[in-house]
Amino acid sequence: MTWVDSANAALLTDLYELTMAASYFRHDMKERSTFDLFVRRLPENRNFLIACGLEQAFEYLESMRFDAAALTYLRSLEMFDEDFLDYLGGLRFTGDVHAIPEGEAAFDGEPLLRVTAPLSQAQIVESYLLNCVLFQTMIASKAARVALASGERSFVDFSLRRDHGADAALKGARAAYVAGASATSNVLAGKVFGIPVNGTMAHSYVMAFDSEIEAFGAFARDFPDRAVLLIDTFDVEEGARRAAQVATELADEGVRLTGVRIDSGDLVRESRSVRKILDDAGLVDTQIFLSGDLDEHRIAELVDEGAPVDAFGVGTQMGVSGDAPSLGGVYKLVADSAGPRMKLSAGKVTLPGCKQVWRYERNGVIDHDVIALENETMPGGRPILLPVMLNGRRVAEPESLDEIRKRCATTLATLPKSLKSLTQRAEYRVERSERLKDLVERTSAARG
Repeated sequence: MTWVDSANAALLTDLYELTMAASYFRHDMKERSTFDLFVRRLPENRNFLIACGLEQAFEYLESMRFDAAALTYLRSLEMFDEDFLDYLGGLRFTGDVHAIPEGEAAFDGEPLLRVTAPLSQAQIVESYLLNCVLFQTMIASKAARVALASGERSFVDFSLRRDHGADAALKGARAAYVAGASATSNVLAGKVFGIPVNGTMAHSYVMAFDSEIEAFGAFARDFPDRAVLLIDTFDVEEGARRAAQVATELADEGVRLTGVRIDSGDLVRESRSVRKILDDAGLVDTQIFLSGDLDEHRIAELVDEGAPVDAFGVGTQMGVSGDAPSLGGVYKLVADSAGPRMKLSAGKVTLPGCKQVWRYERNGVIDHDVIALENETMPGGRPILLPVMLNGRRVAEPESLDEIRKRCATTLATLPKSLKSLTQRAEYRVERSERLKDLVERTSAARG
């Protein structure tokens, strides 16, 4: 099976990264250079981003190798000379990385990553880092909106079958969990990342039996401690009555009906009817789980309309970030041995120099950020672009996913109310320090 792994990930790059590196090699351009990875502008329907994807980025940087198979393939392209291929064979990432921690909020123009490394190294890793960090940041940002809409209710990642590829499904489950999902249906994500796994049954299971009540009874007996029955295959209310009947009849066998799931119809009306049926049967602790093309807007409507729901299953719209399926992220050279570097293209101007981002809070709520130069100190703020790799190795042990998840929950709690809106555009103030402004003017004038 073809798969991206540590053995071949070095080739998961755009060809021009390698042709540029080959030219740098020929011209003996080895100086350390700094690149910023950032999102130019937030999508119209996003007020904030949640940084995510660093752990996989670090794993890639630490293990990146051009092995014999990779070099054989590159040789077959007849584009690269043997000296350069020999260079690639010994290439290891030896750079330094600063990053906004996973689970932290980020905004327009702020470096999510700052990479400083010998020029070819910093260039070759561009494509993978953009792919890895931007995708997970996109999904975590969408899932954070789902978390805000769900409030105290839990939600589960159901996106596996609609995600854009196996790698996306795996990383998407991780990003959703960081941003607040209580579990995932993706069993491999459970194994790889330790995310709780959760699931119910499909309509095909119910239809495979001679009757709905027979299907419910079989499943409840097979999973007596975690049975969640899908009750909308034929008729929701009748399905609820049959689920209640099975729960009552099997109670003496130690069977406990954990919940029922409704996947279609008028979810507000159906959930109210089902809640009454369950309560009348004495099943007041049996939860109602809703799914079926949900996103943060539909969830907010269900909550506002008072649907008696305990949890949601969210699939397609979260797994592909349906309303904002890409981030305008870029990776740009900002400094090298000659000094600050700056792009002046219309609409694509970059900020020169090595930078730091300082965050200011007021009464427990984030108020504004300041992008400053690396060696500046901004009183009253806290730096959020932190050193994470030195000489190609992490400076600390990997954070647990639960630690990152807690950081994200704290981040969401400290967002201004305006940024939590699911429907209204709100701008967060991101300023530039006076010294950075001055550097922009001087660098622009020198290049103009």
